[in-house]
Amino acid sequence: MKNKYSYLIPTIIAMALALGIFLGGKLNFNDSPEKLFTTNSKKDKLNRLIDYIDYEYVDDVNTDSIVDITVNSILEKLDPHSVYIPEEEMTRVSENMKGDFVGIGINFYPYHDTIAVIRAVKDGPSFSKGIEPGDRILMADNDTLYGKRMPSEVIVDKLKGKEGSPVKLTVYRKSEDRTFAVTVNRGVVPIKSIESYFMLTGDMGYIKVNRFAESTYKEFKSALRELQKEGAKKLVLDLRDNPGGYLGIAEQMADEFLEDGKLILFTKNKKGKIDKVYATDDGSFEDKPVYVLINERSASASEIIAGALQDNDIGTIVGRRSFGKGLVQREMALGDGSAVRLTVSRYYTPTGRSIQRTYANGNDDYYQRFMDRYHSGEMISVDSIKVADSLKYTTPKGKVVYGGGGIIPDVFVPIGTNEEEAVESMDNLGFLSFFIFEHLDKERDMYADYTKEEFINYYKVDDYLFEKFVNYSLDRDLKMDFYDYEDSIKLYLKAALAEQLFDANAHAKIKSVIDPMLKKVRELDGDSLGIGQEEALHANY
Repeated sequence: MKNKYSYLIPTIIAMALALGIFLGGKLNFNDSPEKLFTTNSKKDKLNRLIDYIDYEYVDDVNTDSIVDITVNSILEKLDPHSVYIPEEEMTRVSENMKGDFVGIGINFYPYHDTIAVIRAVKDGPSFSKGIEPGDRILMADNDTLYGKRMPSEVIVDKLKGKEGSPVKLTVYRKSEDRTFAVTVNRGVVPIKSIESYFMLTGDMGYIKVNRFAESTYKEFKSALRELQKEGAKKLVLDLRDNPGGYLGIAEQMADEFLEDGKLILFTKNKKGKIDKVYATDDGSFEDKPVYVLINERSASASEIIAGALQDNDIGTIVGRRSFGKGLVQREMALGDGSAVRLTVSRYYTPTGRSIQRTYANGNDDYYQRFMDRYHSGEMISVDSIKVADSLKYTTPKGKVVYGGGGIIPDVFVPIGTNEEEAVESMDNLGFLSFFIFEHLDKERDMYADYTKEEFINYYKVDDYLFEKFVNYSLDRDLKMDFYDYEDSIKLYLKAALAEQLFDANAHAKIKSVIDPMLKKVRELDGDSLGIGQEEALHANY
């Protein structure tokens, strides 16, 4: 097992870091373009070299690619989070941070030789036209979408367009064995930052935030209002695996929990200018218990919130030491459709902590030191976290906190065993989801009579589906002690079913039953399983 699955955890880390390096905060940049970009000998040298290659070099060379390499090489000498975004990636990155795009509103798999719909986005353009899970989209106007392996990004480009523009879809409905045409008018499709939210117990709400985009605060406020209507007087804010995003959005969210006048953070730029950000009187969840969940992949804006609450003695931080990114980036256009996100300041928590890890020995060392956490024992025991007395700070109520490399939680929860992490990885990486998609593609009618609540509370994964999954995994050379973890795997299969049959909230609510950090929160809160949770537990064990 250990050899078979040891690659999974680093894969998730790599994915999280790849996303995280693109994310940073917005700050004012006071220097004018004329001052910033005056001519000097260093710039002339680079321009002259490119001209020589363009006009004099013996072979034809794509100097655009040379420029890209040069820009990346320069940025690599600065810090790990100053990055170059090529023109061809700008649209995707911008949409991700804006929080929406214009399209037809479906989740899909490129499956065999066609496009299979997993689910139409609720109330989106395709949903309103009756597109159903399992439908195959064969054509978009005159573009054929079947019969060849087409990259997902190409498919997405064919389905996107201007808002309100029509696209004629040719659809095959497998369940009815018929083909039909439907015209869908493209619309704004949200890219959700609030992954899920629900009542964890009778009076405690739960909100999972996966990044800090332009739309995140509005989504958060909407979710919080709904939970408060359902009786939430306490809150779990889940920032695990959240790589960060816009600084201002994190400030707004932190303000929800802090009294007027409390310091949220301060930034310091190259010239020594300090900008302080204070809480306002707009907070709607002040003086109420809040638990913030973090782990080793919580970074940047996630750490701003955790640090602001911890340093103001608000709530309880639960989990493992966060990533340790205390640098702030600003995106600046380079004039050709590309951009650079350049580190322009450092941020500090209210006690004065910088939680940025050192990058003095270069980027490779920076990320290797992060990977070393998995071998040092700090994922298993808080006592293995190395901290320097020189980086010790004290909160107003006398709690000792540390800078220099992430937020150390108030309550530590160790990482799971290799097998437990392997099951979680199969869920995070989509392995379970694809298995469930294929299962539903053949046997969706089995679940037609369930409501969401009935499914969550009473559906039980049977041995037949479990054995199918074991054989599916073995056929793909994934081996583990399946039967030792049968109960957990069945619960994860149930959660994956719930997500495709209903929504992400159902998926998260089912998984919450055995989530170690949520178990710890319930323990700290003096509560056991919440309403509906015990039935779900008994349904699977």
